[in-house]
Amino acid sequence: MTAPAAGAGEPEPDPALAAALTAVRLLAAAPQRLGGICLRGEGPARSLVLDRLRALLPPDTPWRRLPGHVDDERLCGGIDIAASLVTGTPVHQRGILAEAAGGVLIVPLAERLRTDVAGRIAQALDGEGDFLLVLLDDGAEGEDRPPLALLERLAFDCDLRPVRRLAPVDPAVPSEGAAQAWLSDDGLDALAATGEALGIPSLRPLLFAAAAARTAAALAGRGEVEQADLELAVRLVLAPRATRLPPQSAPEDSAPDSPPEPPPPGDEPQGGPDRDEDDQPAPESLPEDLLIEAAKAAIPSDVLELIAAGRAMRSARGGGAGRRTASKLRGRPLGSRPGMPGGGVRLALVDTLRAAIPWQGLRRREPAVPGAGLIRFRRDDLRVRRFEERTATVTVFCVDASGSAALARLGEAKGAVELILAQAYVKRTEVALIAFRGEGAELLLPPTRSLTRAKRALGALPGGGGTPLASGIALAAQVGDAIAARGRSPFFVFLTDGSANIAADGARGRPQAQEDALAAARRLAAEQRQAVVIDISARPRPEAARLAEAMRARYLPLPFANAQALQAAVALVTPGDRPGRRSAA
Repeated sequence: MTAPAAGAGEPEPDPALAAALTAVRLLAAAPQRLGGICLRGEGPARSLVLDRLRALLPPDTPWRRLPGHVDDERLCGGIDIAASLVTGTPVHQRGILAEAAGGVLIVPLAERLRTDVAGRIAQALDGEGDFLLVLLDDGAEGEDRPPLALLERLAFDCDLRPVRRLAPVDPAVPSEGAAQAWLSDDGLDALAATGEALGIPSLRPLLFAAAAARTAAALAGRGEVEQADLELAVRLVLAPRATRLPPQSAPEDSAPDSPPEPPPPGDEPQGGPDRDEDDQPAPESLPEDLLIEAAKAAIPSDVLELIAAGRAMRSARGGGAGRRTASKLRGRPLGSRPGMPGGGVRLALVDTLRAAIPWQGLRRREPAVPGAGLIRFRRDDLRVRRFEERTATVTVFCVDASGSAALARLGEAKGAVELILAQAYVKRTEVALIAFRGEGAELLLPPTRSLTRAKRALGALPGGGGTPLASGIALAAQVGDAIAARGRSPFFVFLTDGSANIAADGARGRPQAQEDALAAARRLAAEQRQAVVIDISARPRPEAARLAEAMRARYLPLPFANAQALQAAVALVTPGDRPGRRSAA
């Protein structure tokens, strides 16, 4: 099955757009079995797909849009405070999930959806499940995706960002649903083998793929699923969820393609007119290799590169936001909780009213205290507000400025720091610089976003002498404590070969210096600081690997690194969120 064909002489729809249009056609025909769709990328292509879905559904289908900061009462239903105060009795209101029953629930900016709201929606899908969920993902490449709890409950995940042309499509006819075609056990086995080859750990995508294949066959007027239906289901459902590359197919002259040897004479009964039907050769099963090749062809090239690099899950790179922390006054609003206001904790008045109104009938029967108002409150009714902050990240470069290769290392560090500082205002990040050489370590550049100040400090950075690695790690820990006290998240980048010859007390001696460095690394790990150790020696050294292991940091051997390579390596492992999002700290 393909997307609706364009008219004669007209350009065909973009392949990504055609896949999305086919997905919404299947979705409209079997909404209860396919759950919903995630549309990644904004623009006219997404609007076209949404219009197509609306046209395929009955005209009276309800459409609801989830607000950005929805609370539990508006989402799931609760007490209508205004109506309850007027009538004097609890008045319940329907939530958005109830209003979307039998229709479509659209979630804009799904990549920013809070986990508690995602959990409520997932619970509703697992319960009644009588609405279609459409996630609108506006995230760019390398940014956060919608919550996995919701993506797993949707059959289709369509990426519309590659769409470069729109072609006219035939008018859509509202679908009344389609009967499910029959899917053989061989087809189920082929789908399961394809899911295993793609590294899909969940069972839900396989069930969605089976439902999509059965729906596609039914819409084509077939009573049984064929190979084309299975390939379509693999391209639309399984390929976007691949976490590893499929295995390479066997060569043509390999043994598995050769026919099996005939059995020895006398072991099998000879064929004859009275031969039982069970002795007939079994029909050839559906080829799994064709499904795997179809899946591999449908995986976008950037996903193939991420899978080949061992990074199947797309995550944020090098943003300016650090870890999430609870806050009393500011940040992203979270759901309220029972508690006493005070000490910087604010009262959630609306939630407190919702908790108190249902009990007013019983409380009015009790004697009122002097000065009691219209609403009787109890201590258990009080709700307090909660917020979540994402702290800014400060990247601290700790540079080994000792030895004969100091000039090369310092040049790389200077270039990397300047490259990151050039993006500081966009990504809301700061940079600090520590150098250790001779007898100790020195903080050359406190946390700053000033490019002029950084260049001035980098230009005066000397090199040569011993390697006081333990002192450098100890100073990094002190700088990290000062950064954390300011409400920011330190991230350490150690540029060193891991070889130390100056102990923590300043004494010379390689064995003691190595022990002191490992001890300082363990103390840094105990503080749960995030770090990366970049080995910039001529060849990867075991000392640097042991240092990273003691620090619980990532180890990156980059013997031929330059400034661009160091900047890319730091961007790859730096914890962060969406570039450009301002910190609430």
